[in-house]
Amino acid sequence: MAITDLRGTKFLVTGAASGIGRALAHAASDRGARLVLTDLQEEALDEVVRSVRERGGTVLHSAALDISDYEAVTAFARDVHEACGSLDIVANVAGVSVWGTVDRLQHEHWKLMVDVNLMGPIHVIENFVPAMIEAGRGGHIVNVSSAAGLLALPWHAAYSASKFGLRGVSEVLRFDLKRDGIGVSLVVPGAVRTPLVDTVQIVGVDRDRPEVRKLTQRFVRHAATPEKVAERIVTGILKNRFMVYTSFDTRFGYWWARKFAPPYNLVMQAANDYFRRVVGTK
Repeated sequence: MAITDLRGTKFLVTGAASGIGRALAHAASDRGARLVLTDLQEEALDEVVRSVRERGGTVLHSAALDISDYEAVTAFARDVHEACGSLDIVANVAGVSVWGTVDRLQHEHWKLMVDVNLMGPIHVIENFVPAMIEAGRGGHIVNVSSAAGLLALPWHAAYSASKFGLRGVSEVLRFDLKRDGIGVSLVVPGAVRTPLVDTVQIVGVDRDRPEVRKLTQRFVRHAATPEKVAERIVTGILKNRFMVYTSFDTRFGYWWARKFAPPYNLVMQAANDYFRRVVGTK
């Protein structure tokens, strides 16, 4: 069934040590969710666990790991299920970013984007969602993509490859999981004031150049706070929204593609239902 109240839910957040993930952990905990948290940065993750508990929240389990490592995610899921049972909400927030023109991007950049931003969420989905289906309680999946998963932003080819991919996964799961009562939200943030602003690698560009600093400052002035994004995500879960926007510019930029969304949604769900009947599964 759809999630209409976070109280008592078991809520997984990846990338929980900073930025949107940290803000979402606090927002969910403040509404009574019981948290399962992970991040690559162990010390920062421990600090978030402490802060949640100091605010009166509950952290059922936490562990530092690399979500691009399938075996690590599988072991983490086994520990979580043994300690807590199946989850109710899975939020794929963790991600990294590298920008650059195709002549400057190296294979390692493309691979990093796909490994972390696409395969990471897939590892989480394949390890946690089947148990949610089996439990039969419904639930919700949150996948944090990006405006770069909707629009052709300059120098974002590698990043967009991963974020468009996550958008595709989410589109299909939206229909595949509806009959199981599991909602899916695709979050498409534009500019957000997170540590990623200061750490994003722009291949072949000196970030200390005045022009680059000016561009970064302009980005920050128009950026949403992680807390605002977290509130939008929580609202998206509670209202079972597929597309979760965090800024008007992204919504407007994607407007043309959304003009024919209603008939598309009907056709896709009908096709999904037909395929399930023909194949003969539940």
